[in-house]
Amino acid sequence: MRFAHPWWLILLALLPLMAWLRHRFNRQSAFLYSSVSLVKSITTLNGSAASRILPKLRWLAIVLCVAALARPQKGEGEAKVTASGIDIVVALDLSGSMAAEDFEIRGQPANRVAIAKDVLEDFIQRRPSDRIGLVAFAGRAYIASPLTLDHDFLRQNLERLGLGLIEDGTAIGSALSASINRLRDLEGKSKIVILMTDGQNTAGKIPPLTAAEAAKALGIKVYTIGVGTRGSARVPYVDAFGVKRHVMQPVDIDEETLTKIASSTNGKYYRADNTKSLRAIYEEIDRMEKTEVEVKKYQRYEELFQWLALPGLVLLLLEIILSHTVWRKLP
Repeated sequence: MRFAHPWWLILLALLPLMAWLRHRFNRQSAFLYSSVSLVKSITTLNGSAASRILPKLRWLAIVLCVAALARPQKGEGEAKVTASGIDIVVALDLSGSMAAEDFEIRGQPANRVAIAKDVLEDFIQRRPSDRIGLVAFAGRAYIASPLTLDHDFLRQNLERLGLGLIEDGTAIGSALSASINRLRDLEGKSKIVILMTDGQNTAGKIPPLTAAEAAKALGIKVYTIGVGTRGSARVPYVDAFGVKRHVMQPVDIDEETLTKIASSTNGKYYRADNTKSLRAIYEEIDRMEKTEVEVKKYQRYEELFQWLALPGLVLLLLEIILSHTVWRKLP
């Protein structure tokens, strides 16, 4: 049990002072009469009850609301989990050509980014004990998610990836270099990069084979996947009238370079020309050797503020209703 914002609790120490000041300077009657007997008929026990109960309701409501502002949280503590000794970074191509709709998801046409995300989602789910990170690249490479065992966080970052987020181009060398940099200082038994692209290196300052040499020197295995049908693919575009149309464009994957990258790092090159083959590729990678080690994982805290804020608001509302109805003051 903890408070996320404990400084709000300082206000609780000021409440006795506020109560004393209110009692000290708020003693004037609401209305002056020449004789109490004039209103004796309406000064029943209700007035006495009001003077005792209403202030208590208000102060209790304030205490509950202040405690809610401090955000009480219930922690489930520190848990030991078993993790594999494999650290994986997935580099996903988000260049414009990945919009080609030459795959299917549940019988419906899908572009390459959509199918890559769908298959990767299954891959992440099957490997709960791996630290996995994401690199997104097009004309440049960016870290979309650091390596983490928090796969809910990882999937959230995967979901937000899409076409048009990065300037166009295909910086394969930069993507591989960024992936290697996330792995170089880790101590896992196996370090792996899975690089998915549908084109050739057209951007970035780092040649792909140079990055592959760095991966080899660091003992990082690279699996490369060429994504796209063979021959040509249907690519969508919007015409001058705002109508979505399609045009056939040739598929130009630099398989030679991707093969050299994989072979030089003891990895493997795959060609995914349909949904079934892409899923099979990830299933094969999923069968890699695992080494179990014990690590610490801190679970999230459960927010409890609502259990204080709601009763506090109810009591405050009750005090207002009673003070304007049953225990209304005169005048």
